[in-house]
Amino acid sequence: MPHLTIDYSSRLADVFDRAALVRELHPLVLEVTRSAGVCKTFFRPAESYVGDGGGDRRGFVHVEVGLMPGRPETLKAYLSESILAVVAKHLPAGGADGVVLSAEVRDLPGSYRLFPVGRREVGAPARVPCGASPSR
Repeated sequence: MPHLTIDYSSRLADVFDRAALVRELHPLVLEVTRSAGVCKTFFRPAESYVGDGGGDRRGFVHVEVGLMPGRPETLKAYLSESILAVVAKHLPAGGADGVVLSAEVRDLPGSYRLFPVGRREVGAPARVPCGASPSR
Protein backbone atom coordinates (compact mmCIF):
# COMPACT_ATOMS: atom_id res chain seq x y z
CA MET A 1 0.00 0.00 0.00
CA PRO A 2 2.78 2.53 0.54
CA HIS A 3 2.97 5.22 -2.13
CA LEU A 4 6.37 6.54 -3.14
CA THR A 5 6.96 9.63 -5.23
CA ILE A 6 10.48 10.34 -6.40
CA ASP A 7 11.20 13.78 -7.78
CA TYR A 8 14.62 14.15 -9.39
CA SER A 9 16.64 16.48 -11.59
CA SER A 10 16.13 15.46 -15.19
CA ARG A 11 19.90 15.71 -15.68
CA LEU A 12 20.14 12.59 -13.50
CA ALA A 13 17.79 10.58 -15.74
CA ASP A 14 20.63 8.71 -17.42
CA VAL A 15 22.79 8.51 -14.30
CA PHE A 16 20.76 6.19 -12.09
CA ASP A 17 18.78 3.06 -12.82
CA ARG A 18 15.26 3.74 -11.57
CA ALA A 19 14.15 0.10 -11.92
CA ALA A 20 17.06 -1.10 -9.78
CA LEU A 21 16.29 1.60 -7.21
CA VAL A 22 12.67 0.45 -6.95
CA ARG A 23 13.72 -3.20 -6.63
CA GLU A 24 15.65 -2.23 -3.51
CA LEU A 25 13.32 0.43 -2.11
CA HIS A 26 10.06 -1.53 -2.19
CA PRO A 27 11.20 -4.44 0.01
CA LEU A 28 12.89 -1.97 2.39
CA VAL A 29 9.72 0.11 2.81
CA LEU A 30 7.52 -2.96 3.28
CA GLU A 31 9.90 -4.52 5.79
CA VAL A 32 10.44 -1.40 7.90
CA THR A 33 6.78 -0.37 7.95
CA ARG A 34 5.35 -3.89 8.06
CA SER A 35 2.88 -2.76 5.43
CA ALA A 36 0.69 -5.20 3.59
CA GLY A 37 0.22 -4.97 -0.11
CA VAL A 38 2.29 -3.56 -2.89
CA CYS A 39 4.32 -0.36 -3.06
CA LYS A 40 3.55 2.01 -5.89
CA THR A 41 6.23 4.41 -7.11
CA PHE A 42 5.89 7.46 -9.33
CA PHE A 43 8.98 9.12 -10.82
CA ARG A 44 8.77 12.81 -11.70
CA PRO A 45 11.73 14.38 -13.48
CA ALA A 46 12.13 18.14 -13.01
CA GLU A 47 13.84 20.25 -15.66
CA SER A 48 15.13 22.68 -13.09
CA TYR A 49 14.79 23.82 -9.53
CA VAL A 50 15.94 26.79 -7.52
CA GLY A 51 18.04 26.20 -4.45
CA ASP A 52 20.57 28.05 -2.37
CA GLY A 53 24.24 27.52 -3.10
CA GLY A 54 24.09 26.12 -6.58
CA GLY A 55 20.54 26.27 -7.84
CA ASP A 56 19.79 23.97 -10.73
CA ARG A 57 23.50 23.30 -11.40
CA ARG A 58 23.27 20.78 -8.57
CA GLY A 59 21.07 17.75 -8.94
CA PHE A 60 18.49 16.60 -6.46
CA VAL A 61 16.50 13.51 -5.59
CA HIS A 62 13.58 13.78 -3.18
CA VAL A 63 11.67 10.68 -2.05
CA GLU A 64 8.28 11.00 -0.42
CA VAL A 65 6.57 8.00 1.15
CA GLY A 66 2.88 8.09 2.03
CA LEU A 67 1.71 5.58 4.64
CA MET A 68 -1.50 4.85 6.46
CA PRO A 69 -1.36 6.70 9.81
CA GLY A 70 -0.12 5.12 13.00
CA ARG A 71 3.64 4.65 12.68
CA PRO A 72 5.81 6.34 15.29
CA GLU A 73 8.01 9.27 14.26
CA THR A 74 11.13 7.28 15.16
CA LEU A 75 10.20 4.62 12.61
CA LYS A 76 9.53 7.28 9.96
CA ALA A 77 12.91 8.91 10.66
CA TYR A 78 14.66 5.53 10.45
CA LEU A 79 12.91 4.80 7.14
CA SER A 80 13.90 8.23 5.76
CA GLU A 81 17.55 7.63 6.65
CA SER A 82 17.45 4.12 5.17
CA ILE A 83 15.91 5.45 1.95
CA LEU A 84 18.63 8.10 1.65
CA ALA A 85 21.32 5.41 1.98
CA VAL A 86 19.71 3.31 -0.77
CA VAL A 87 19.29 6.28 -3.12
CA ALA A 88 22.92 7.30 -2.60
CA LYS A 89 24.02 3.77 -3.56
CA HIS A 90 22.17 4.12 -6.86
CA LEU A 91 23.89 7.34 -7.86
CA PRO A 92 27.30 6.58 -9.35
CA ALA A 93 30.09 8.68 -7.86
CA GLY A 94 30.76 10.48 -11.13
CA GLY A 95 27.12 11.43 -11.60
CA ALA A 96 26.30 12.19 -7.98
CA ASP A 97 28.72 15.06 -7.35
CA GLY A 98 26.82 17.81 -5.58
CA VAL A 99 23.49 16.00 -5.67
CA VAL A 100 21.17 16.91 -2.81
CA LEU A 101 19.16 14.00 -1.41
CA SER A 102 16.11 14.27 0.80
CA ALA A 103 13.37 11.95 2.03
CA GLU A 104 10.07 12.46 3.79
CA VAL A 105 7.82 9.82 5.28
CA ARG A 106 4.33 11.12 5.97
CA ASP A 107 0.90 9.90 6.95
CA LEU A 108 -1.75 9.83 4.28
CA PRO A 109 -4.74 12.00 5.21
CA GLY A 110 -7.92 10.51 6.62
CA SER A 111 -9.65 11.17 3.31
CA TYR A 112 -7.32 8.77 1.48
CA ARG A 113 -9.07 5.93 -0.28
CA LEU A 114 -7.72 3.07 -2.36
CA PHE A 115 -9.99 1.83 -5.12
CA PRO A 116 -8.96 -1.44 -6.71
CA VAL A 117 -10.86 -1.70 -9.98
CA GLY A 118 -13.55 -4.35 -9.80
CA ARG A 119 -14.15 -3.99 -6.07
CA ARG A 120 -17.40 -2.10 -6.48
CA GLU A 121 -19.02 0.24 -8.92
CA VAL A 122 -16.98 3.38 -9.50
CA GLY A 123 -18.53 6.34 -7.73
CA ALA A 124 -20.55 4.25 -5.27
CA PRO A 125 -19.90 5.47 -1.72
CA ALA A 126 -18.36 2.92 0.64
CA ARG A 127 -20.64 3.79 3.56
CA VAL A 128 -22.27 6.90 4.90
CA PRO A 129 -21.89 7.22 8.69
CA CYS A 130 -25.13 7.12 10.62
CA GLY A 131 -26.70 10.58 10.75
CA ALA A 132 -24.55 11.98 7.93
CA SER A 133 -25.73 12.70 4.45
CA PRO A 134 -23.59 12.07 1.42
CA SER A 135 -22.46 15.29 -0.26
CA ARG A 136 -22.61 15.53 -4.01
